[in-house]
Amino acid sequence: MTPSLTHFSAAARPTPPARALAAVDPLRDLKRGIWAYFLLLIFEGALRKWVLPALDAPLLVVRDPLALWLIVATWRRGLLATNFYLAGMTVVAVIAFFTALLLGHGNLSVAVYGVRILLLHFPLIFVIGRVFDRADVERIGRAMVWISIPMTVLIALQFYSPQSAWVNRGVGGDLEGAGFSGALGFFRPPGTFSFTNGNSFFYSLLACFALYFWLTPRSMNRLVLAAATAGLLAAVPFSISRTLLFQVLVTVAFALFAASRRPRYMARILPALVGGTVLLAALSQTPLLQTPLEAFSTRIDQASDYEGGVKGTLGDRYLGGMMSALTGAGSAREPFFGYGIGMGTNVGSKLLSGDRGFLLPEEEWGRLIGEMGVVLGLATILIRLSLTVRIALAGYRQLADGQFLAWLLISFGATTIPQGQWAQPTALGFSALMGGLMLAALRPPRAAPAPTPGGPTPPR
Repeated sequence: MTPSLTHFSAAARPTPPARALAAVDPLRDLKRGIWAYFLLLIFEGALRKWVLPALDAPLLVVRDPLALWLIVATWRRGLLATNFYLAGMTVVAVIAFFTALLLGHGNLSVAVYGVRILLLHFPLIFVIGRVFDRADVERIGRAMVWISIPMTVLIALQFYSPQSAWVNRGVGGDLEGAGFSGALGFFRPPGTFSFTNGNSFFYSLLACFALYFWLTPRSMNRLVLAAATAGLLAAVPFSISRTLLFQVLVTVAFALFAASRRPRYMARILPALVGGTVLLAALSQTPLLQTPLEAFSTRIDQASDYEGGVKGTLGDRYLGGMMSALTGAGSAREPFFGYGIGMGTNVGSKLLSGDRGFLLPEEEWGRLIGEMGVVLGLATILIRLSLTVRIALAGYRQLADGQFLAWLLISFGATTIPQGQWAQPTALGFSALMGGLMLAALRPPRAAPAPTPGGPTPPR
């Protein structure tokens, strides 16, 4: 039987006396490790572009040793209980690793790089869910709000600067720039990230926290929150990202639904939405935002013409090409166990062919089936989908108690966990973080569990 969410998100042992906890938090080192993972996720690209460009390649996997340490340390304390999702993904990963070597591409480095996605970053979801609680998630949200203010200034500078400018320098100090094709000669800015998708993930997560803090009085300085909200609204056109616009609208819809369950919350969120709309309308009349708005609207028109309107733009992008992966012309010719795990990543492509690109479909579900075959690939997809559904149901049930942090995070996690492109390190990091934050948001703030005497026996 599939265990309940509380089985892997509740405390493992009775709470020690509050006085002792006040002196030393037994989970302090683990929490610091999660914060380090979060900060590396945000600023890893900055290190690779501006601070340590010579170490571009090793910094690509700088979060991997930290993830491994967090998993081992949490397990040794008896806090990481085995569950259906962890066991299922581990079995899939081990089988896929050996089939890649014996029946697939046969490259050990590529297989290791591919399997680390499932064995390191996926378990991190449950580590964060065990170590953090709702109060810790709120602290992450406050950090996001503060970081967003200089981040918006940075992407504005990147938008208006040529690709040869220092702020647009690419990973490894690439002078061709880190921007990605946008519209009207402007490029999509990457912010502190190595690729432009990092901006979409960052501001999509920020939208969840911004709306949550508007709904909870005295939880965040209102002037700082207003500045961050203005930055979020400005970031949409500056990013030239349809994905970001779509995700913000989804989060707003989730917030309105949550507020509708409690009328007093509707009185809080409606002024924020009206104020945001008025602010955006006012900003759109300034020269600063007129140009990005024009570029953004042009990008939407061009993409809609190419992809076939809203159905092609949103439907296929969310589904991640699953139907084409299962029924496409190439699916029948793919090996039963796929071409080998790791082959669909940029690193795998570089190691196997000497060129960075996509040897397999770029869409996540197509990549999974291409790498591992229909059975293992579909099993991975179903594990990710079922985990998302269980968290979503738990978050929905919390709405009845007036707790909507998990629900708002689900508005973003519902897209990143099932079909986020985990082959890309930034997308992988945000997916692991989002999954963990959603689980942790289900836990009420309370004293952390004490270390388990005697080692790694998981709680029952």
